[in-house]
Amino acid sequence: GAFQKKGHSARVLSPEEAEKLAKDQVLVSEFKQLKLEKEAQKNWDLFYKRNSTNFFKDRHWTTREFQELKACREFADQKLTILEAGCGVGNCLFPLLEEDPNIFAYACDFSPRAVEYVKKNGLYSTERCKVFQCDLTKDDLLDNIPADSVDVVTLIFVLSAIHPDKMHLVLRNIYKVLKPGRCVLFRDYGLYDHAMLRFKSGSKLGENFYVRQDGTRSYFFTEEFLSQLFKAEGYKQVVNEYVQRETVNRKEDLRVPRVFLQSKFQKP
Repeated sequence: GAFQKKGHSARVLSPEEAEKLAKDQVLVSEFKQLKLEKEAQKNWDLFYKRNSTNFFKDRHWTTREFQELKACREFADQKLTILEAGCGVGNCLFPLLEEDPNIFAYACDFSPRAVEYVKKNGLYSTERCKVFQCDLTKDDLLDNIPADSVDVVTLIFVLSAIHPDKMHLVLRNIYKVLKPGRCVLFRDYGLYDHAMLRFKSGSKLGENFYVRQDGTRSYFFTEEFLSQLFKAEGYKQVVNEYVQRETVNRKEDLRVPRVFLQSKFQKP
C-alpha cells in the first residue's frame, strides 16, 4: 500500500533520522567540490553510458502535466510549443509526443550522449521536435529557440543536479524563451526525501546538497528556497507544494518516505 498527501508543511523526521542528519556535518573538500563541478558533464555522460536508455521509466503524461497542457489551450486542437529542459533520453518527451499530436517540442540536455540516444529513438522526428545539447547555466537557449515562443517549459528532476549557486542562471535562460503569461512546470526532490537520508557520511557538499558515488549531484528543495529562486528571476508563483508519499512494503515491513516538490511558476 501507499499514501500520498500534498501541502506546505515539510516532512517531520523521526528522532533517528534527525540524529543521523545532525551528525553528518562534514563537507566534501573544496578541491573535490571544484573537481565535481568541472566534471559534471563527464559524470552525467558516463551515467548514460552505463545505463543507456534503461535507467528511467517512461513517464506517461496522463496525470498533472497532461491536464496542464490542456489548460493552456484556448481550443482543443491548438498547436503548442513546449521545451523540455533536461530531457535525458526522452522518457517524458516520447510518451508526450505520442499522446498529443498537436505539440512541437524543443528538448535539450547537458549530456551529449543522452541527446544522441534521443536522436536514435525510432519515434524521433525533426518535424515534431528539435533536440540539442545545452548547458542551461551558460549556453543561451536563444541560439536554438526564438524569444517568447514557448507555451510550456518542463523542468522535471533537472534543477536538483545543478549547483545551487547556478540555479538562477537556468531560470533566467528559460525566462527568455517562455511566452508572457505561460508557465514552467516543476517537479523535483523535496527536503527529507528517502534518497537524502540514504547518503553515507562524506557525501555532503552543502546544505541539502549531496554527491552520489558516480559523481552526479543532487539537491533537495524546500518550498521557501524554490519560491525565492523563481521570484528573484521575475516569475510569479501559481502552485508550490510538497508531495509526500509513503510506499509500504508489507512483506519486509519497510516504509519508504518519498518527498517531491511540485510547482508551477508563470512569466507575467
